[in-house]
Amino acid sequence: MSLPPGFLDELRNRTSLAQVVGRKVVWDNRKSNQAKGDMWAPCPFHQEKTASFHVEDRKGFYYCFGCHAKGDMISFVRETENVGFMEAVEILAREAGMTMPERDPKAQEKADRNAELAKVTEAAVSHFRLQLKTQAAAEARAYLERRGMDEATLDRFEIGFAPNARDATFQALTGKGLNPEHLVEANIAAQPDDGGAPYDAFRDRIIFPIRDPRGRCIGFGGRAMDPNARAKYLNSRETPLFDKGRALYNHGPAREAAGKGQPLIVAEGYMDVIALVKAGFEAAVAPLGTAITEDQLRLLWRISDEPIVALDGDKAGLRAAMRLVDLALPLLEGGKSLRFVILPEGQDPDDLIRARGAGAMQALLDKAMPMVHLLWQRETEGQVFDSPERRSALDARLREALKRIGDPGLRRHYADAIAEMRRALFRPQWNGPQRRGGRPGQWKGRGFAEAQAPLAATRAKAGALNGEVLRTGLIIATLIRFPDLIDAYEAELDRLSPRNPDHRALARHLLGTTTRDPGTLFDEISASPLRAALESLMGLSHLAITPFLLGEGDPDRAATCLAEEFVKIDAARAIEEEMVEAAQDLGDVTDDEDHTLAFRLTEAVRGKHAALHPKGEENAEQFGETAEARSAFHQLLSSAGQGKKTRN
Repeated sequence: MSLPPGFLDELRNRTSLAQVVGRKVVWDNRKSNQAKGDMWAPCPFHQEKTASFHVEDRKGFYYCFGCHAKGDMISFVRETENVGFMEAVEILAREAGMTMPERDPKAQEKADRNAELAKVTEAAVSHFRLQLKTQAAAEARAYLERRGMDEATLDRFEIGFAPNARDATFQALTGKGLNPEHLVEANIAAQPDDGGAPYDAFRDRIIFPIRDPRGRCIGFGGRAMDPNARAKYLNSRETPLFDKGRALYNHGPAREAAGKGQPLIVAEGYMDVIALVKAGFEAAVAPLGTAITEDQLRLLWRISDEPIVALDGDKAGLRAAMRLVDLALPLLEGGKSLRFVILPEGQDPDDLIRARGAGAMQALLDKAMPMVHLLWQRETEGQVFDSPERRSALDARLREALKRIGDPGLRRHYADAIAEMRRALFRPQWNGPQRRGGRPGQWKGRGFAEAQAPLAATRAKAGALNGEVLRTGLIIATLIRFPDLIDAYEAELDRLSPRNPDHRALARHLLGTTTRDPGTLFDEISASPLRAALESLMGLSHLAITPFLLGEGDPDRAATCLAEEFVKIDAARAIEEEMVEAAQDLGDVTDDEDHTLAFRLTEAVRGKHAALHPKGEENAEQFGETAEARSAFHQLLSSAGQGKKTRN
């Protein structure tokens, strides 16, 4: 909604910033100069004893020299009342006696109609409160007293009573001149289908007024005194004022308390909210008799980025929590989430606080679980995953849940968190990359450092540990540790075609997988026929001392290593091809061509050495890694000599 030109200027002209701020602070008369509009007070935005909050009333701005909060009257109302811009303007306009501009020609008519209905609901609030003091409400008062309601609490929440009579409330309010049609429209009374005389909508019930964020009474909730009543709690039906799916009990006071730093707590009912507020948890709200709706969830996120949902510890409470998880998943975004407190079975916040005090409630709030934990609990609790099929079914359910998260970044973080919990469930010995001694870095359990099979057994499984087997093993292990690098080295991996059958099978799996979480990929391979190949790979002792596989978590360093290893394998294979060609030429070489053959082999060895030693050491005789190439070189020369003797 846009405001007409000059509206805000007129609002500022009619309103004094000092008056607006003065409702929230106590001025320091020693520092303030009221005549000049130069006012000082302790800051309402942070705890302090000295007056560092400065208001320049004539300029219309404030500034705190302690926390550096600054702004005008609109921003002050927004911060202290925890409301949006238009709501802050509306609050100030109402106080200044200004009418907010309407959106369309019919809006004024609707606003006038709602104003009339609000007068009716306010009159009903007063009537119900008076009825609570009558003899007819003796049982209701006794019940409230047993629930710990003192007079101050009854007054604060304006709790009342609807007498057990067909039309007592209707007659009392019409007797005061209120329009009968408005009483029916506001659902204080109901009209029979046969057109008979209206009757009271609430009878023999304790009444809880429901107010919107602006403080208007928009409806009522009633608790039946008769244990045989068809509905223990009854809310107003939908009216022009009241939409129970878009309202929250105690909305306005909770919003203000949350704006001052209190955690927003979502309870199930009126009594829970009242008990929480009495115990000092003033930012408490409740939906109105139904499961939380999407509109209510958005209202909660306007009050707080991370509301805490406190649910009864029974099956109904858990079902409500799970429904809320499903509702919230598509709406999640960075910085907007939920945390959950599941109370002890058979207790609600009111029961817990009355039995064990506010400290017990605070202890639970301090341990509130993130929503991802509740999602995991729903999919795993009470189940056994002792077969690949059951694990696969779990994975499928989790994937479907994660797909519902619209924010890609948040979806990735959820996937990471679930992967961690999955590892803890399926492979408790798998602690992720950890260094020796418990420091981050070493792969524990069935990991590299322990080397499940001795080196001799590993040789028996994987074949001779020649240089290429070691290098392909390092490449495969690196890609399992950093699967995000698979896409960058897909062509090289496809061309690699390891000679070791286990490595070749693992490479094919990496080329076909879409998993990019290392723990999930590890578990995926472990649950497949490639488990033995993976264990053989992890048993290679040289991997246990590779720094970035030990958990340093440096993908750039891992990428550099991969690039070097692929080059080294290419170089090694190149010299093999050169030697094969040279061997084929041995039978036809002449004495004059000896030096040419020697030069070719020497250059091949030197090329391999240059690839294996990027720093460029020139003397190949100093390095053990060239022993294989030198041996092949000398064998070829020896064969060449034998060939020439034979020909001679």
